[in-house]
Amino acid sequence: MSAVSGFGKTLAIITGASKGFGRALALSIAPRLAAGSALILAARSDDKLQELKAELSRSESGLTVRCVAADLRCQAGVDRVITEIRDIDPDIDHLLLFNNADLCFISVVNLYLSLNVSSALCLTAGVLRTVPRRASLRRVIVNVSSLCALQPFPSWVLYCSGKAARDMMFRVLAEEEPDLRVLNYAPGPLDTDMQLQARSSSADDALRNSFSVMHTQGQLLTCDQSISKLMKVLVEDKYPSGAHLDFYDL
Repeated sequence: MSAVSGFGKTLAIITGASKGFGRALALSIAPRLAAGSALILAARSDDKLQELKAELSRSESGLTVRCVAADLRCQAGVDRVITEIRDIDPDIDHLLLFNNADLCFISVVNLYLSLNVSSALCLTAGVLRTVPRRASLRRVIVNVSSLCALQPFPSWVLYCSGKAARDMMFRVLAEEEPDLRVLNYAPGPLDTDMQLQARSSSADDALRNSFSVMHTQGQLLTCDQSISKLMKVLVEDKYPSGAHLDFYDL
């Protein structure tokens, strides 16, 4: 692993890349990728993806950036991402897949679980089939998790259930595929649109008030603060595969 780039020549895939944590993650990881790397950005909003691509393309880094406007709640959207990576140069040092795409907790059950559980499973399986194991290739799968994967939040049944299911899914993957590096990373309470919605429309009064207090007291984290810790964990590469690590554990 290059000390300069952080990850060497890499294929990096980020879902939910058009805003919030996913967008900030793309901006943070791009400078750490060596020339010849490819960064695949997936989300439903093509306009926002293209804006992000333009921002990333300002530097002459030798990085290929591809945008995939796709709805990962359906198989066709997952297939679009897989198709986009098939012609990527297979001579890479690192595969980084960040399963970040999410829906807010008020979404209907079938769409919610389709995106948060089914599509993450299908996308991960498809990427691993397309980029199979070989000597010298480091394959890393990051599930953007939450405290809600471990702790029940009143009125957040879908969100907590989806996050818990994804954590277990990736823990099983780590057991089944010991050559993979698998991380469930909980980024902490982020100052994003989702947090705004949580403190304004959560059905549970106590939970809604606690989020409001965190906001007024300046206790929310920026995406960059959280991603800085995530990058440190990935570069140091000392975590147990399948582990759930929270921002505040590091």
